[in-house]
Amino acid sequence: MLRAFSPFVRVSFPVLVLLAGGVGPTYAQAPEAIGFGQYRPTPQYDGSVTTSLYVPMRDGVRLAVSIVRPTKNGVVVEEPLPVIWQHSLGIAAAGTEAGPLGEARARGYRQVQTLVRHGYVIVQVARRGNGPSFGIRRGYNDRIEAYDAYEITDWLAKQPWSNGAIGIYGCSNTGDAAMHAVTMSNPNLKAAWAGCFSWEKYDGFLRGGIFANWGTGPTRTVEEDMRSTPVQGDESKTLLRQAAEEHQHAHPLREMWASMPYRDSWSDFTQSRFWYEGSVATYRPQIERSGVALYVQGAWRDDLRSQGLITFANVKPPKHIVIGPWDHCGNGDFDLLAEMHRFFDQYLKGIDTGIARQAPIHYYTVNAPQEMAWRSASTWPIPEAQPVDYHLADGRMLRDAPKRARDTQFTVRYDVDCPGIPRRPDGLLTGAPPCPLEHAGPHFRTEILKSDVEVTGDAIVDLWITSSTPDANIFVYLEDVSPDGKVTPVTDARLKASLRKVSKPPYENFGLPYHRSHEEDAEPLSPSEPARLTFAFLPTSYIFKAGHRIQITVAGADYRERDRTPKTPAPVIKLLADPQHPSKVQLPVVKRNRE
Repeated sequence: MLRAFSPFVRVSFPVLVLLAGGVGPTYAQAPEAIGFGQYRPTPQYDGSVTTSLYVPMRDGVRLAVSIVRPTKNGVVVEEPLPVIWQHSLGIAAAGTEAGPLGEARARGYRQVQTLVRHGYVIVQVARRGNGPSFGIRRGYNDRIEAYDAYEITDWLAKQPWSNGAIGIYGCSNTGDAAMHAVTMSNPNLKAAWAGCFSWEKYDGFLRGGIFANWGTGPTRTVEEDMRSTPVQGDESKTLLRQAAEEHQHAHPLREMWASMPYRDSWSDFTQSRFWYEGSVATYRPQIERSGVALYVQGAWRDDLRSQGLITFANVKPPKHIVIGPWDHCGNGDFDLLAEMHRFFDQYLKGIDTGIARQAPIHYYTVNAPQEMAWRSASTWPIPEAQPVDYHLADGRMLRDAPKRARDTQFTVRYDVDCPGIPRRPDGLLTGAPPCPLEHAGPHFRTEILKSDVEVTGDAIVDLWITSSTPDANIFVYLEDVSPDGKVTPVTDARLKASLRKVSKPPYENFGLPYHRSHEEDAEPLSPSEPARLTFAFLPTSYIFKAGHRIQITVAGADYRERDRTPKTPAPVIKLLADPQHPSKVQLPVVKRNRE
């Protein structure tokens, strides 16, 4: 049993007591009674001290590392402790130099450093080619970075202030980095917390074959890099400038992504089929062999939420997942740090926090009664969800297939934007949600709902179309229409029509349609031949309230697209609705006892 807390420690609820001289904790209440998100032991230490240095890798490239250790009464604690680290873009406090993670919504991740007062050493490592680290970024979450993670994990385990139990965490690009560290199966790595990352990098960046709102990683100028925190002893930033100038030899990631339209595309820069090299899914056997405990964080307003659920389905226990009503890497009012603390105490310190005996899935249902909004499950999809078909015809969502219905034709519009959504200077809409699209394409609505309808899980689109062009980008939105006409986006789906071929997935994906999207799978559209497009919405858990309507909107363009070339004339799309070519959506509808 690893050493943990001082002899007597209390948490706010329930009370946790450690007996002096005992081999482990005992509880005033059973460990399983410790509430989800309620784990808050009293700090053991009263301060911290930070040092930083360069650590050379196998090829001589120096990575910048900052180390935060606890102090008591102003004295550094010499006792070897577990280590939690992040493979980040800089070495400042977690989240402050990681792009969107520096924003207020990443509050939970920025607080990780406070765990130093609970008996952890917290470490930030700038990935090669980033911040004050030397080297040239090759491909962003590539295998060179993964090898670096193995070496850093080994180095951390051997330090005198480390007891050899290593954990890693991160969200967004650092979530990907955490998962790639797991793929290396380092025996010292015991636990990983990863949020809002990609299981399949192609699906994360080119979901449905469409290069949309997700970012392309850092491509920084020397001046931008010079704003990074330098290592101690380099206050003049001489080494930082040398590193920043070296970074300029990296290939622009946006160009790299755009040059790989298919999952099997070859990258001349990395000399690999990079979507496969950079995908966690490629290394599933290594993850299983690692035995690393995993906690996945997702968010219902994040474009990567399906990736976290698929990861959860494809790794062995111990595993946990939490999905809240948040944006990318956000946690709202939820105490994410409490859950992270509980997870690391369980798997790095050997404390029985009860987490292993509780349901591994926690998710938030939007519009549920507040006291019942957080729910738990053992499997996904949840067994209460049953598929319900809605046929799309004549502007309506119909439970029964219509005997007669008109096809719906529309012209793609490229001028529809979303007012009020902030853009970065480079135009990127990182994490931007779908937007109500009043004039972008046709709408289909249910009748006014007589009772609440809960949709929890993965909805599926099944469309028959024709197009005036050999290809088309098809976007479908599931929306909530209130009695006053206000439209609230719930979730969305998208697919490049030429990549519509459905293949057998190489891993568990809940039986959802899988598009291999290899170059040989591409099939142009014919103006006179109906084509079937079957693809999945991003998962959700949402209650459409009585008095509202459920709405489906179909469009041929989205304001978040990053590599769009408008066609002239604009494509004309026809949604078919005859008995031989029924267009419909399938929603996972949950029947529950009255709430």
